[in-house]
Amino acid sequence: MIRNIIFDIGNVLTDFRWKEFLQDKGFDDAMIRRIAQASVESPLWREFDRGVWSDEELMSAFVSNDPEIEAVLHTAYDDIHGMVTPRDYAIPWVQALKAKGCGVFYLSNFSKKAEEECGDALAFIPYTDGGILSWRDKLIKPDPKIYQLLLERYDLKAEECVFVDDTPENVEGAMRQGIHGIVFKSREQVEDELRKLGLDVE
Repeated sequence: MIRNIIFDIGNVLTDFRWKEFLQDKGFDDAMIRRIAQASVESPLWREFDRGVWSDEELMSAFVSNDPEIEAVLHTAYDDIHGMVTPRDYAIPWVQALKAKGCGVFYLSNFSKKAEEECGDALAFIPYTDGGILSWRDKLIKPDPKIYQLLLERYDLKAEECVFVDDTPENVEGAMRQGIHGIVFKSREQVEDELRKLGLDVE
């Protein structure tokens, strides 16, 4: 029986709107592509979420990917408020699931800078039963250790949990640990799949 829902955060309970964020700062499509290649689409971004580098070290690494746009990268990332924004349904959804008797947790690759500067998007967290932001524990999905840490920290049984994430690789990582998995496309689609797992989510 499923007793616990574990949510990813970005593009599930919040919008990770990096492209729109860069558009808001006035960059054209060509420059956005360059910024993305040097940063968010680079393997370096995972280290941002892992929380093992300082902001200065990370920016230096971004710049090393495209030194010609150093000033642009600073303009883009010195302040990232608005890159992650709340979804209106996040708190009501958490509340509704808890009202049905489910435990609700979060498990997200999330940087310290994003937590500090996009904290308004995380207003749902106090309504949950706990969770993991990757930077705090220096682990990122789909490392098996991050799923095991969540299970151990909250004394959860893998077979009683379902993990919801918009990235198939991360869902597959959870399933390899014995956790049920749902690839997020919409709230309605997830609720339909939860019903198929035997949960009353009406």
